[in-house]
Amino acid sequence: MSTTSEQTTDRRPPHERVAADLRDEILSGAVPPGAVLPMAELQQRFGASRATVERALDLLREERLVAACAATPDIVVLAHRQRTMRPSRSLAPADPGQPFRWVTEARKRGVRAECALLEVEVVREPPAHVVRALGMGAGSPLLLRSQVLTFDDEPAGLVKAYFPLEMVRGTALMERRKIRGGTSTLLAELGYPPLRCVDSVSARIPTQEQQALLKLPHGVPVLRTFRVVYSDGDRPVEVHDTVESGHLYELQYEFTQA
Repeated sequence: MSTTSEQTTDRRPPHERVAADLRDEILSGAVPPGAVLPMAELQQRFGASRATVERALDLLREERLVAACAATPDIVVLAHRQRTMRPSRSLAPADPGQPFRWVTEARKRGVRAECALLEVEVVREPPAHVVRALGMGAGSPLLLRSQVLTFDDEPAGLVKAYFPLEMVRGTALMERRKIRGGTSTLLAELGYPPLRCVDSVSARIPTQEQQALLKLPHGVPVLRTFRVVYSDGDRPVEVHDTVESGHLYELQYEFTQA
């Protein structure tokens, strides 16, 4: 429940504050699917007008976290759609004849996952931070492959994968088609097996491109994962700059004592 101090320090509009508290309870499981949220109780709890609570619930409806109860002004909580994904499991090449490991991992969780290729192009002036991550000099051209990832036909992620041009020139990576098993599989076949990766994860406000391609509900952030993939000799061979829809994704990492 919101406290007085939280209400005085949170500068968001009242309906966004109400939606934020309810969203957290739904995603954490504190309020389970099927629970009814009576309008009168919400007004009393948050000390808010009916109009404020209705605007808050409109945001949660857009995220498909709640729905209206039949013949009542109350709201029922839906099963949330945030999927737990394990990025470490997508590093290794796919098994022979199998799709990209990200797809396989999602399908194990009952999700119909697909990848739609957007573009394949040589970037003559790639982002400086990507060039540095690949250990290349300024102005080095890179190959960019970008695609949209979907969960049950809903956009869930946008991936921009960069490769050193001299490493992939003349290979299937240059072609405008999906790579069976994913790029990790092809890199391994080319003699650059992915052996290690470093992920930097942050939360971001979506750009205009991300907002449009991912069809994000109002106010939903994205998770940004900047991954550098290393091969033999700790050579960087690939960079993934990925954004995932914040209301659909949860990333899970496993650690053991070093």
